[in-house]
Amino acid sequence: MEEQPNNPLHGVKLEEIVTVLVNYYGWENLSRKIRINCFINDPSIKSSLKFLRRTPWAREKVEDLYLELLKKR
Repeated sequence: MEEQPNNPLHGVKLEEIVTVLVNYYGWENLSRKIRINCFINDPSIKSSLKFLRRTPWAREKVEDLYLELLKKR
């Protein structure tokens, strides 16, 4: 496997990304930042992962928000 030292998402699982965002923002604030139903209606990690794994545009928004959060820290 090729190493990617300049890619902050390398080796980070989607579940970890969603968990970090939920712990930092909470579901309500997260749903305001990224307007997708899995964050708005009866949100859970499991349902969010299912949706994000099959919806590339939504996953990209989540990854972008995660990268923004990393820059803040």
